[in-house]
Formats: sequence, structure tokens, C-alpha cells
Amino acid sequence: MLIVPDAEAAVAWYKTALDATELWNLGGVAGLEISGAPFFLHEVNPENPTEISPGQAGVTSTRIEVFADDPDSVIERALAAGATAGAGIEDHRVPWGTHRQGGFTDPFGHKWSVGDKSPLRPFPG
Repeated sequence: MLIVPDAEAAVAWYKTALDATELWNLGGVAGLEISGAPFFLHEVNPENPTEISPGQAGVTSTRIEVFADDPDSVIERALAAGATAGAGIEDHRVPWGTHRQGGFTDPFGHKWSVGDKSPLRPFPG
């Protein structure tokens, strides 16, 4: 679950920037999905000091990794919607071949890695 300072703004951003589908929304807590991968977000709850946003903490402790047919266009779309560039997209040599990956930080302080779907197939070895 991603903790965000403003759930309504976060839902809107993920829908616009990452083409997320809203599964449900309880106002402050929402379920979204990107290319069949569900994730949840929760607005900061002042009553629970253990669940703070990266902006409040000054650091993020999580990296979200998603896989797409075209990671370049996902990252470009996120950057155009206000994300901050992270690791540049590059081709990594791995045992199963080439894995293309890069990243960004969303406006709520969460780091994202976006790669192609190459590691999602079984690899004998």
C-alpha cells in the first residue's frame, strides 16, 4: 500500500500518468491496477504515525517495479505528467537475455522502476 498525502490527487495522477484503472475508492483509500497488477494507496492518517508518506519521512523505503511491453513510453508519460526522472532507461545483460529498464519518482515521493516483461518468463537454470 502506498501512503500518499492526498488520495484524490494520487488516484488522478496514477490514472493520467500510468494509465491506471480505478478498481474501487473509499475516499482516502483506493485500489488501482496497472496492466493487470493491482495496488492500493492510502491517504496519510494523522492518527497512525507509523504510516507516513515519503514526503513526511524525507525518504522512501520502497521501490515499486512494474513491467510493460514498452517501458520507454511508460516512463515518458510519467515524466510528462510531473514525475522526476530516476535511473535512465538502459539494456541490462542478464542470464535470460536483455532486460530493458529505467525509472522515475512520482510526485508523492515513491520510486518506480519500469522494465520490459523479459524476467516474467520461466528461466531454466
